[in-house]
Amino acid sequence: MKKELLLEKSIKELGLDNSIINILNNHNIDKIRNLWELNRKSLKQYNLSDSDINQITIKLQLKGLDLNKRIY
Repeated sequence: MKKELLLEKSIKELGLDNSIINILNNHNIDKIRNLWELNRKSLKQYNLSDSDINQITIKLQLKGLDLNKRIY
């Protein structure tokens, strides 16, 4: 799948825990692109734990993406 199409999909496509999805949705982060553009520091400001952020990082990497707008 092209990365551009993936970036427009819902964060639910990543298979994150519902608690993480709810926190992200409360901060208007509903697309993978919105999440991909963030960094660890900004995620911490949303009261996500280190393990939550690690889960996000792993799920993004499985799709060939990383925080801070990196594509593999």
